[in-house]
Order: sequence, then structure tokens, then C-alpha cells
Amino acid sequence: MKDFLDWAKAQLKVDKRLLLVYCTVYFMWGLGMNWFGTEVEIARFTFWWQVITCYILYMVPISLLLRKQPFHAQYAYGLIAMCLLEFGGYALETSYAYPNNLLDQFFGERTFALGMALFFGLYFPFGNWAVAKIYKAIFNDR
Repeated sequence: MKDFLDWAKAQLKVDKRLLLVYCTVYFMWGLGMNWFGTEVEIARFTFWWQVITCYILYMVPISLLLRKQPFHAQYAYGLIAMCLLEFGGYALETSYAYPNNLLDQFFGERTFALGMALFFGLYFPFGNWAVAKIYKAIFNDR
């Protein structure tokens, strides 16, 4: 257990500029996805500030832990993380799924949260890739 905690501490100890890029990208991504989900009536957060708790306080640390792993490992661990988040969000009713939404119509209503977790699990490998590109583009010369 001590080895894991040491490893996790090392993964989370990053340049403050990198952390700023993660928080900015994930915050904007979260706002955009919440807006999109609301506009097309798929799903939304109950409160807008849940973008901060889910995308910054939950997903950024997980992304930092996974960022050096291969794509398939990031996705696999991301699936676990997102399954817990999706299950909790709908069980506690802090997320709202619109009745008979597009995903329900296409896949069936009993598969909604699973479909969301499968999709959002991709956030970790793609988010890490995007943040690395943005960070390198902005801070490479310094």
C-alpha cells in the first residue's frame, strides 16, 4: 500500500502550469458537455457547479494518475472511475437523464448509464492527450 501511495503522490506532483491547463480544459469541456446534454435533452447536472466537482475535483486527479499509462489502460481504469461516477450521479439524483432521450431511444433505457460510462471513459486518454498537446504548445519554449 505504501508503494501505491508513493506512486500516486509522485503522479499528482506536477508543474502548476500543467495543473492549470488540466483544470481549464476539463472545466470548459464539462461546461460544454453539460450545455450539449441539456440542449439535446440527453442528460444534465442538477446544478451547474457540479462541473467543478466532477470534472476538476474528480476527473483531473484521475487523469493525472493515468496520464503515463497506455491508451487501453487509461480507458479501462477510466471506465471504472466513470461507472462509479455515473452510478452515483443517477442514484443520488445529482444528474438528470431526460426521459426518452436519444440514447434511450437508440440503445434502450436500461443501458443509459452504461452507455454514458463507456463514452465518458474515453475522457481520460483523450483528455490527457489534449492537455499534453496544449501544454507543450504553450510552455515548450520556456
